[in-house]
Amino acid sequence: MKVKVSKDGPVFSRIVAGCMNWGEWGANLSVNQARKLIEDCVSIDVTTFDHADIYGHYTTEELFGEAIKNNLALREKIQLITKCGIKLTTPNRPDNKIKSYDTSADYIISSVEQSLQNLHTDYIDLLLIHRPSPLMNPEEIANAFSKLKDQGKVLHFGVSNFTSSQFEMLNTFVPLVTNQIEISPLHVDPFVNGVLDQCIANSIMPMGYSTLAGGRFFAKEPEDRVVRINKVVDQLAKKYSVQPDQVLTSWILKHPSGILPIIGSTKINRIKNAVQAEEFQITEEEWFMLWEASLGEEVA
Repeated sequence: MKVKVSKDGPVFSRIVAGCMNWGEWGANLSVNQARKLIEDCVSIDVTTFDHADIYGHYTTEELFGEAIKNNLALREKIQLITKCGIKLTTPNRPDNKIKSYDTSADYIISSVEQSLQNLHTDYIDLLLIHRPSPLMNPEEIANAFSKLKDQGKVLHFGVSNFTSSQFEMLNTFVPLVTNQIEISPLHVDPFVNGVLDQCIANSIMPMGYSTLAGGRFFAKEPEDRVVRINKVVDQLAKKYSVQPDQVLTSWILKHPSGILPIIGSTKINRIKNAVQAEEFQITEEEWFMLWEASLGEEVA
């Protein structure tokens, strides 16, 4: 299933493959393994891939790029998202003395140039500011975005981890097509802090990362809150004859803002499960059963 993220935004797959764990920060895939995973994703119509320049200490984009290098047909089938603005302290960036944010025009443009080189592509479908900086100048960011778009190097722009007021400020200067946020039954703030309300009001679809809470639902010794949630998840999984992760994904998909779940697993069966979660819908009461289990009390 494909969706248009906003009125003038990109068309993405309903389920997004998250690449943070593909390299040094996770599975440490080989180039051939990465290529196989990309092809497997495309075969089940997961065609959108989420990156950030910092993943794998600035190495995972390059891994992905080597996997699609010289394969124009494959590049034309997929959509690439990447992020910039976080500066990590790592031997790969010896000039970075402290972890910090940089949303200056020069930094954004240089980051995009590097990502284009790493990913072996002429353009990025969507560029996100990874985190809001207290020092960000919206006019300067907008000028950088406009330059990159005019050059055909980035097609669309958005943000990640922005509050509703930060989003509104930048959106005043340049059209944004999404806000990528952490969201799961263990991170419910976006449901009540105005971020999702703003997405609906602006007719844009948010993207959700850590929708399975980084695997905390499948821990060997889960915390009490997870135990409460999993009791409901197991009950619903039995009712619908599905897997627990599919119930959790269905819970995310239920929201009217149209959240695009980013599945960070390198296991194709996990990504398939997310795709298949589109085939059933939990009821509103069942949604609130998970909500109540998360909060530990019934709604007011």
